[in-house]
Amino acid sequence: MAGLAQSIAAAILLLWMTTLGLAADRVVIVLDASGSMWAQIDGKPKLEIARESLRTVLQSVPADKEIGFMAYGHREKGSCEDIELIVPPQAGSAAAVSSAADNLKFIGKTPLTSAVRQAAEALKYTEDKATVILITDGLETCKGDPCALGRELRAAGVDFTVNVVGFGLTADEGKQVACLADNTGGKYIQASDEKALQDALVETIAAAPAPAPEPAPAPQPAAAPEKPQFNFMPAVVLAEGGDPVTDGNSWEIHKAKSDGTRGDYVTTEYGAYKGNLEPGDYTIVARYGEAGTEQKITVEAGQVYKPLLTLNAGTLIIHPRPSEGAAVADGAAVVIAYPGVDTPATYYGDTKVVLPAGDQKVTVRIGQGEVTETIPLTAGKVVDKDIVVGVGHVVANAYYISGGDKADGSGIGFKVFKAKKKIDGTRQEVAYAYGPDSKFDLPPDDYVLTATVDLAVVEQPFSVKAGEHQDLKIAINAGVLAITAPGASKIEIFDAKKDINGNRKSLGYAYDEKYQAALPAGDYAVVSEKLDNSSKESTVTITAGERAELTVQ
Repeated sequence: MAGLAQSIAAAILLLWMTTLGLAADRVVIVLDASGSMWAQIDGKPKLEIARESLRTVLQSVPADKEIGFMAYGHREKGSCEDIELIVPPQAGSAAAVSSAADNLKFIGKTPLTSAVRQAAEALKYTEDKATVILITDGLETCKGDPCALGRELRAAGVDFTVNVVGFGLTADEGKQVACLADNTGGKYIQASDEKALQDALVETIAAAPAPAPEPAPAPQPAAAPEKPQFNFMPAVVLAEGGDPVTDGNSWEIHKAKSDGTRGDYVTTEYGAYKGNLEPGDYTIVARYGEAGTEQKITVEAGQVYKPLLTLNAGTLIIHPRPSEGAAVADGAAVVIAYPGVDTPATYYGDTKVVLPAGDQKVTVRIGQGEVTETIPLTAGKVVDKDIVVGVGHVVANAYYISGGDKADGSGIGFKVFKAKKKIDGTRQEVAYAYGPDSKFDLPPDDYVLTATVDLAVVEQPFSVKAGEHQDLKIAINAGVLAITAPGASKIEIFDAKKDINGNRKSLGYAYDEKYQAALPAGDYAVVSEKLDNSSKESTVTITAGERAELTVQ
């Protein structure tokens, strides 16, 4: 899975390099934050892969590139208006974009067409060059037409492009969003699995514009001394006296202004770098992991420069575990607030990272459990540490009756509350999940689980101990009612018994000729309505664990 996340990061980075470095000046990333992003690839939620990939990519993007960030489906369920430009396009926004992605909730629908339109408008696409990068794992669910939007934006824009990353889409699904890229002259990258992603990278690299050829060097006078092959060979170490870092590090080179601040961006190189710089003043920025340092140098013709930069950093290795002796939790969030950072970085599972020396505030979250430790880190040293969160693992399922059939269709939901009520009589909600085999990692405590299957709702208390695994099997004492009402425009289910005012409580309805739902055992009235306002009513008795079929004519 780490390879897949790195490949996705490489694909998005390559796409940015193609659009940012060669064509457009400003970019807005649009991230799908719909509920489907909770689906997993090789046991890891797609939303975690997307967050990790964005974070990795943004670390490699030059600070002067103007990047914005938009998401949809992150605040409201079922809303086609839930679109937000969280980070406006601006230089130096990488940390803000990473933080925004890490704090998203993934709960809503997929209004991707409207989101891309709003991103284009935020970039003033009719006035300037602009690029939108859409990362989606689903198709339009709000009646938008991405193909038509692509043609419209291309016609009205100034060198406007949309690039689409189809994350986990099938080939047929990909065709339905690829037109958004095709109609604007952009690229569609299929990222359904690691192999497909690698193929997409090959295609993207082959399509990237070739760099302009180097100008031929001027002939040297016969008496001039031979020019060195390289005039700039920097080295970087974690601590004074340490061995040079030659893999995983980067060199960011800028022209230096007269006041010593960074000027125009020149290039970014990696590893054991050797190169040539034209005479002039430069600011050299060395980075490795989360650590960085910079140095100003003046290059003169005919001289060779071998600057040594010291990061004053160490290596921190964290193994997050749910309980003592348990295996590492791959989905655990490891948040590290290191010296000098405003927005802490978030990693997942086993974490190894280079950090500036000093006290590291490390917070590990597994499900609803959280623990924070402060770990001192010395320059040039390695700290390898287990952090135990102390949670129990719960798997919840609903059954129509004890020992009966398991509820495994749609309309299944679970909510976990603290058992102890607040002063106002309500309970604090702790977590929620949907579907069968819903999983929760919870700190030791007493809880109440609410299980919902369509119109049937049941509460069950339970307790959690650290390191304990338990399967909660909740009997909802319900059956299934399948209603058919030929010619009906609406079907509605009521309590059979009327209240003191002669009214019956409505339990559920559907605008259709058929309606199926789970109901607690008992008696009910069913009313079907037609477009001419005529109605029919029938009664039915639901037996727990059984299916009832009713025709209302």
